Amino acid sequence: MKKTILMISLIFLISILSGCWSKRELNDLALVAALGIDFIDDEYAISVQVIDPSQISSKQSSSRQAPVVTYHAKGKTVFEAIRKILALSPRKLYFAHVQLVVLGEDLAVDGIRDSIDFLARDQEIRNDFTIIVSQQTTAKNILNVLTPIEKIPAKKMLNSLTITQDAWGSTSEVDVEDLVTKLGVGNQYFVLSAIEIQGDKSLGIDQTNVERIETPVKLKFTGLAIFKEDKLIGYMDEYDSKSFNYLNDNIKSTIEIIACPSDGVLTTEITQSKTTTKGLIKNGSPTINVNIDIVQNVAEVKCDINLTDLTTIDWINRQTELSIKKNIDESLHVLQEKYNADVLGFGEAIHRADPKKWKKIKEDWHTIYPNVEVNVKVNVNTHGSGTMQNSKLKE
Repeated sequence: MKKTILMISLIFLISILSGCWSKRELNDLALVAALGIDFIDDEYAISVQVIDPSQISSKQSSSRQAPVVTYHAKGKTVFEAIRKILALSPRKLYFAHVQLVVLGEDLAVDGIRDSIDFLARDQEIRNDFTIIVSQQTTAKNILNVLTPIEKIPAKKMLNSLTITQDAWGSTSEVDVEDLVTKLGVGNQYFVLSAIEIQGDKSLGIDQTNVERIETPVKLKFTGLAIFKEDKLIGYMDEYDSKSFNYLNDNIKSTIEIIACPSDGVLTTEITQSKTTTKGLIKNGSPTINVNIDIVQNVAEVKCDINLTDLTTIDWINRQTELSIKKNIDESLHVLQEKYNADVLGFGEAIHRADPKKWKKIKEDWHTIYPNVEVNVKVNVNTHGSGTMQNSKLKE
């Protein structure tokens, strides 16, 4: 009896270790790190950035072969174009490790709903990848640029996106789940981070782009792309994007520069930012009140100023408040008057505050929004001035 149990257990263990008939061997798969979608001549142009494991391993050879390979194909649908790539790739494409999807500018202008529907529906693609937009170029060109330090360009872009969001505040990470939710709401506005190529794009595809001290071709996040429903309607530069993130309570850390009373400037580091937005309808007119509480440190002093004086700290607080408010007012002008895009959800704030009155103005919100009064109050507290208060170098 014991021998029978032992034999059954052994057979079971062997069957586990030997795998199953439906398993996929790693050597038979092409791991896709990034996907690019363009719309050219009424067709979807798909680009996939595939990792070459032999070139990114710790025991890589001295070969000058690129660490990634890109394949491209066109089709009437995204799915058809992806299947056509199989005729080019030596292995079956494996999308479970996709980290990034780049939407081409022309596709974004035409509409991204169908593309996002496929990405969200496909069972092999995970739903936690990040989506960005290529500015003034195609997704194909973006994926063709080789990057230094980070051998896989998709990882470089993701790292840059996260760092820029956390330390500068001009980008915003959006995954496919967030985007599907926004696309499911009628007349909705949203933003995606925009990326561009700096330099000659034809050089970015060459291995020499990562073999020089100064890389001739770079990928840079430029700010935020504004969408109405599923169509791109414009861009905000990095400074307007930073102000947008202040208003959207999405600033983790950034810097502000203010002019000193005499010559020179002073730089502060924002370490905390908390925004609350409330709407109300007063005398029949909708109003938005925004309160931003900020904590900062003095980071760099390029002028003669006495940081040991409390009145100086009060002055720094006030000047930072004025600077941030001025930049925010300029960004609101861009959103309200230039694009007429309620991307900050002011309409929803009015709805929460007074559902009955909102129901009366809801249909006319598109014409009301550009003239809505937005009161922004910024409160700044400076908590530190570095390891030394007054610079001995100045003395």
